[in-house]
Amino acid sequence: MLIDSHCHLDYFKDEELPEVIARARAAGVGEMVSIGTSLEQSRRILALVADQPGIWCSVGIHPQHAHEEPVPDPADLAAMTQHPKVVGIGESGLDYFYETAPHDVQQAGFRAHIRAARQAGLPLAIHARSADTDIEAILREERDAGGPFDFLLHCFTSGRPLAEAAIDMGGYISFSGILTFPKSTELRDIARDMPADRILVETDSPYLAPAPHRGKRNEPGWVAHTAATLAAVRGIAPEALADLTTANFRRLYPKAIAA
Repeated sequence: MLIDSHCHLDYFKDEELPEVIARARAAGVGEMVSIGTSLEQSRRILALVADQPGIWCSVGIHPQHAHEEPVPDPADLAAMTQHPKVVGIGESGLDYFYETAPHDVQQAGFRAHIRAARQAGLPLAIHARSADTDIEAILREERDAGGPFDFLLHCFTSGRPLAEAAIDMGGYISFSGILTFPKSTELRDIARDMPADRILVETDSPYLAPAPHRGKRNEPGWVAHTAATLAAVRGIAPEALADLTTANFRRLYPKAIAA
């Protein structure tokens, strides 16, 4: 069984979502985590997945939306995780590529999410784009000041130094369809070299469809293509890769207990 550790199910129309989920199940994707990008949207996701077996969610504010609402109180974020379907915090982090929110606002939000994850005892899904140095610095500062916390660098496309720093701090790394792109040689090298017990797979759907579906709307069932590429670069069978990433998901997201 494969698990799509990061997707956005609320981006699909209500009438088509059952078919999307059915196609994922048919492709061997037994579970999914639908990710929060604002507090209002996080509440909508929770309602969306509440009655869906094997589908979980997280709560948080995406860095591109960090300027649209006040920096959240970590205790309030942590309180939102009391529902059994909420298995993580995020996604939060830093995005200096699109520059939609001031850097200081993004950083304040990122720190609040880290503290909420620590309070809730749940992992934080981190969005990192064009901000490797500040991501690493904040992770280390918060870890040194408040103690360790679990986290996942989702849809990893950063450089090797951030990957190695994350592993050193006890973090996990998730690979998306970008891993299958022809020009992603450096990323495949990083994926090959990461510790086996720290890697996951995801779609980030509806974005970043993997080969052979590039240019189309992505969906959770296509995580199988990313998993196949990851298995190939690591020199293991696809079935072994599925077992490995599922075990890693269970360790990182212990609240996600299969029905």
